[in-house]
Amino acid sequence: MVELVKTTNMVRLTYLQALLDDSNIPFVVFDQHISMLEAGIGAFPKRIMVQKNLLLSAKTILQDAQEFYDD
Repeated sequence: MVELVKTTNMVRLTYLQALLDDSNIPFVVFDQHISMLEAGIGAFPKRIMVQKNLLLSAKTILQDAQEFYDD
């Protein structure tokens, strides 16, 4: 798996997941349970990971929605 995008914004994370779900692109969110250690302050970014062979398709979907950037 390769990193597609990372974000600390939980609302944006949900939106990105919806975009990928609607396009039938499987993904995994890494680091989403780190908030237990950080007391929920959102300091650590969550990473959306996709299979390497789907990276171009996933990037295109996020670029079309103007959401292909890290924050």
